[in-house]
Amino acid sequence: MRPSPFFHTPPTAEPEGLAMLHLKRDALIPVKLLETADDGYAEGAVTNTRFGSFPHSTLIDLKWGSQVRASKVDTGTRGRKGKKSKGSEAAASNGANGSVEESQKENGAKPNSAGDVAAEATNGNKKRSSDTAELDEKATAAKKLKQEAAVSLDSPAPTAPKAAVEAGSGFVHLLQPTPESWTSSLDHRTQVVYTPDYSYILSRLRARPGGSIIEAGAGSGSFTHAAARAVFSGYADSPQPPAAKSRREGTVYSYEFHAPRVETLREEISDHGLEGVVHLTHKDVCNEGFTLSDSTSPKAEAIFLDLPAPWQALRHLSRSTPNSPLHPEAPVHICTFSPCIEQVIATASALRRAGWTEIEMVEVQNRRIDVRREQVGLKNEGLRGVNASAATPDEAIRRLREVEHKLLDFHASKAEQAAEGKKGQNTIGDKEGRSSSRPKPPSKQERLERIKKEAEERKTYKEGNLVHRTEPEVKTHTSYLVFAVLPREWSEADEAAADQAWPVEDMLKSAS
Repeated sequence: MRPSPFFHTPPTAEPEGLAMLHLKRDALIPVKLLETADDGYAEGAVTNTRFGSFPHSTLIDLKWGSQVRASKVDTGTRGRKGKKSKGSEAAASNGANGSVEESQKENGAKPNSAGDVAAEATNGNKKRSSDTAELDEKATAAKKLKQEAAVSLDSPAPTAPKAAVEAGSGFVHLLQPTPESWTSSLDHRTQVVYTPDYSYILSRLRARPGGSIIEAGAGSGSFTHAAARAVFSGYADSPQPPAAKSRREGTVYSYEFHAPRVETLREEISDHGLEGVVHLTHKDVCNEGFTLSDSTSPKAEAIFLDLPAPWQALRHLSRSTPNSPLHPEAPVHICTFSPCIEQVIATASALRRAGWTEIEMVEVQNRRIDVRREQVGLKNEGLRGVNASAATPDEAIRRLREVEHKLLDFHASKAEQAAEGKKGQNTIGDKEGRSSSRPKPPSKQERLERIKKEAEERKTYKEGNLVHRTEPEVKTHTSYLVFAVLPREWSEADEAAADQAWPVEDMLKSAS
């Protein structure tokens, strides 16, 4: 079995493997790396993004986290398909007309001749049928020739991929596939369970390697990938040491009632190497229960219900039912994912009637915290990501004096020009003389260039105050999470065995 990239990630990106192209924050593209592809590009397989084009030949064998520059791609046959198709049709049509004319010449007739039509009418039925059959054979041969010509022109001979040429701008980062990155990049076929939600859900469900989880409502497969990583304990055909204990194989039993989503998710599970960990079943669990296709029980210890009416599926989650899907000797933890508070009320009521305990509702409101250095001061004016305001009173006074001197010089020069009425050499000489008595302050452009040169010699990443702020936009509501626990059934035989193993009288004597 091919190892899954979500469990065992190679050190570099491999051909036919899954990779994530990180464009910017929360913008990722899943890519299956191909060495060759019939996309019409001379460089082979190419992924186009808003930041440029990236041939797969520039991604394969790179280490994860590498920055990849965009490339200039040659469309190759991609831009000439239209012309070739028109040329092939014209050539094939000419060949067909020529073949028909040749067949008519062989029969001693000229095309489009009235005498030929009259002569043909006087011929016998036998000769007419033989001529028609011969013409049909010629037309069939011409049609076959037309198809072969079109195929030969539209499908050029395969050539080696062209070496990629680096573009002037644009780049992405090559990241390894994880359930978190897959959640950010997958196609939203349904409402998606995001990372803050499913990380908390899996911790409350006590998901661990070797456990079994029921997931009802697979949808887009976001929770499926995260749960598979949580319960993965190895493949069934992997060798074990002779002295090792028998290993429990972690399994995710996923159910989905929508047939197209089932087929799409099954293809993704196969491509990602999750066949031995995820068992996908096409079934409506609210009406048909949680038995598998072979009528066996999942014996699950954790349950996640992402259904419109989860309370309808609770009647099948009982140990009293035949072939119960629950583990018979372990407590079972459950979580339901409901967007409306009315669904929460109905689910909690059904859980209470079914004997579930520790019922609790939780809403996850995730906010990111940005940690950065805040630099304040006029010495950072013009630099990126700084607050170019006065950091101290002395800086503010110096800047005010510079502005005041500029203003005085400007008004003085205007007054002298108005009084003397001169705009020539005398005015220039007066300005030079006035500037000699008091130094002329630098212009804004000169000041910004000086600050930029000084910043190149400083370690600006260590300057300023380290501050943190929550992100400005507030994430919208996703869903309410309802948790509950179903204890294991306790019989008189279990009580007697526990009393024999831990006698109450002996414990009381030791305590006294």
